[in-house]
Amino acid sequence: MARKKKQLPILEKVTITDVAAEGKAIARVNDMVVFVPFVAPGDVVDIQLTRKKNSYAEGKPVYFHEYSAKRAEPFCEHFGVCGGCKWQHLPYEEQLYYKQKQVYDNLTRIGKVEMEEKLPILGSERTTFYRNKLEFTFSNKKWLTEEEIQSGASFDCMNGVGFHIPGMFDKVLDIHKCWLQDDISNKIRLCVKEYCLSHEGYPFFDLRNQEGFVRTLMIRTASTGFLPWGCRAQGSVIISSGGTIPGNHVLDVRHQRQM
Repeated sequence: MARKKKQLPILEKVTITDVAAEGKAIARVNDMVVFVPFVAPGDVVDIQLTRKKNSYAEGKPVYFHEYSAKRAEPFCEHFGVCGGCKWQHLPYEEQLYYKQKQVYDNLTRIGKVEMEEKLPILGSERTTFYRNKLEFTFSNKKWLTEEEIQSGASFDCMNGVGFHIPGMFDKVLDIHKCWLQDDISNKIRLCVKEYCLSHEGYPFFDLRNQEGFVRTLMIRTASTGFLPWGCRAQGSVIISSGGTIPGNHVLDVRHQRQM
C-alpha cells in the first residue's frame, strides 16, 4: 500500500519581499526562502506549501490579507492559469526594475563580476501584440479551470486549442484571446477551430494516447502584413495560408488590417 503523503502546512500572514526568476516571488520565513507564483512584493498572504526542501520551499497563495501598492490589474482573462505572461500583475515599470535587478544580482553575486556602471533597461514601446510567432496545440481533453469545475456545468465538448498548462505535457488550456500576437492571430485560431469542429474528419489530438488528426497550429505575423500560417496533423501540414485541406475543403480566412 502506498504511503499517504503528508500534508504540508499553511504559512499565515507572510509578506512577499522580492521577485525571483520564472515569474515567482520570494518570501522569507525563519531563514527559509519560499517561492510563490502570482504575488507581488508587498503582498501579505497565507501560503500553502506544496514542496519543502532543507533550504527552500515552494507554495501557492490561498488568501490575501493585504494587496501591494505595486500591483496592476491583469488584462488577460487567462492570467494565472496560462503560463505565458507571469508578471502581468505588475506594472511594466516594475517588471523592468525587477528584471534588471535579477541580471545585476546574477552577475555580481553568482558570477562575481565587478560592475562599475549599471545602465537601465530600454523598455519596449509595445507591451501587447508584440510577438511575431505563436504555436497552439489541439487537444481533445482541454484543461478545465477551477471556476469551470465549481460551476457544476457539463462540458459535452472537451476539444480545445491553446497553450500547455505549465509542467503538463498533456494538458491544454483553450484560449479565447491572447494578447501576445496581432489580434488577427486570434481570428485565425478561432476560425480554424470552428472549421475543424463543424466538419467531419478532423479529430483533435489526444496527447496522452498520441491519437487524433489536427495537432498544432503555427501562426507568424510580419510588419509587411504577410501572414504565413499552418496547421499540422500527424506527420503533415494540412492547412496553410491560401491552401487546401483533405477532402477538397478550402479554408479561406480573410482579414483587413491597418498597416
